[in-house]
Amino acid sequence: MGTYGSLEAAGPVLDALGDPTRRVILETLRTGGPCSVGVLAEHVPVSRPAISQHLKVLGAVGLVQHESRGTRNIYRVHQSGLDELRSWLDRFWGDALDAYADHVRRIEEERT
Repeated sequence: MGTYGSLEAAGPVLDALGDPTRRVILETLRTGGPCSVGVLAEHVPVSRPAISQHLKVLGAVGLVQHESRGTRNIYRVHQSGLDELRSWLDRFWGDALDAYADHVRRIEEERT
């Protein structure tokens, strides 16, 4: 593994989500369900070609999938694409719980 350890796996997803338009696209797909670029264009204030480019980035890091229906592609959130990011973020929660448990142990030891 490289210099940054587990961050290397989550890094591309974090980079992709660093763009506010991509976050809006992902949230629109999450709340509205699968849809085409045309439908996304009704909710996101950028052109259809720009949405397509953002979807390529989201797809490259595994956050969205698409299926062809005739001449259109229907995009949907790919839940497992968030697994690496979720795992990385869960470490913060684990660290916080471990610190709290250490604190409780110290307090208990001081009382006895």
